[in-house]
Amino acid sequence: MSRSLDDRLADVRNLIQDSGSVTVLTGAGVSTESGIPDYRGPDGAWTKDPDSAKYVDIDHYVKDPDIRRRSWIRRGEHPAWTVEPNAAHRALVELEKNGGLRALITQNIDGLHQKAGSTPEKVLEVHGNLFGVECLGCDDLTTMREALDRVAAGEPDPHCRECGGLLKSSTIFFGQSLKTSVLRAAAEAAADCDLFLAIGTSLTVHPIAGLVDVALGAGAEVVICNAEATPYDTVARAVVREPIGAAVPAMLRRT
Repeated sequence: MSRSLDDRLADVRNLIQDSGSVTVLTGAGVSTESGIPDYRGPDGAWTKDPDSAKYVDIDHYVKDPDIRRRSWIRRGEHPAWTVEPNAAHRALVELEKNGGLRALITQNIDGLHQKAGSTPEKVLEVHGNLFGVECLGCDDLTTMREALDRVAAGEPDPHCRECGGLLKSSTIFFGQSLKTSVLRAAAEAAADCDLFLAIGTSLTVHPIAGLVDVALGAGAEVVICNAEATPYDTVARAVVREPIGAAVPAMLRRT
């Protein structure tokens, strides 16, 4: 006879509470309930429109002025400007307040963990974030708000005011390398925890998916909460398939 959902969630909750430190990895599935579509799911942005991936491909971006012009429009329309954190984001804030969070590694660029109240220094944004702008020529950093104001004022493809180089969001595009310092910190957090909790991520994109291997190699337990099956389900101590907005607060609730 299969065990009830409440019993299974209680098992995970006890495992989390018995862990001295928890490192969390979050993916797009954490933010879908806030109104930000994922990428690879059945209703994902790239599933519905494969061409949309061109907007985050560095070669297409550099070579095609039209891609850049449309990218600035898309950035201004991104739901991250207006949506609010959901119950899963808030539950992770409580985990931190209760002293159990080692680090919060996120593949998301929407800033919702910080907006919910997570300490920025605890959040490792492995794919960068939407709210900064970087120059591909001189690495000058400015804000997305400033760039979008320039677009609204009539510059459809604003260039760097320091060197004239191309500007892009401070997110990692296909064809770019992850920031070494962030990747190193994420690997250290995966190796230095009692439990590694992966939420809302397909665990198919490396090297970030490989953090599960790092955690397992260091002796940590692994719990996965995701709508779809992942390649690591068979090695996880527990797998939760329930909606993230309900499952994560239930797992992290203190008894």
